[in-house]
Amino acid sequence: MAKASVLFKVYPKDPEQVDKTMDSIKSAMDPVGMQMQDVAFGIKVIKVLFVMEDASVGSSGLEERLKKVAGVGEVEVEEESLL
Repeated sequence: MAKASVLFKVYPKDPEQVDKTMDSIKSAMDPVGMQMQDVAFGIKVIKVLFVMEDASVGSSGLEERLKKVAGVGEVEVEEESLL
């Protein structure tokens, strides 16, 4: 079965707590990769990458799980592709 990668853009509820939000995501979801990115005017986003089986839960299931992690505000899919 094919694998799919999904890159999410996560906006923390509190821009001052980005590191804590990243730690919460790591412990709750176990992503393949993650990095913080400055957008503008003090706004920071966290890019979170997951790799999964193509027929598994899908990006919408991951998105819902991400929204429930402590410190996460908004979540959007930035990129989705087959590997």
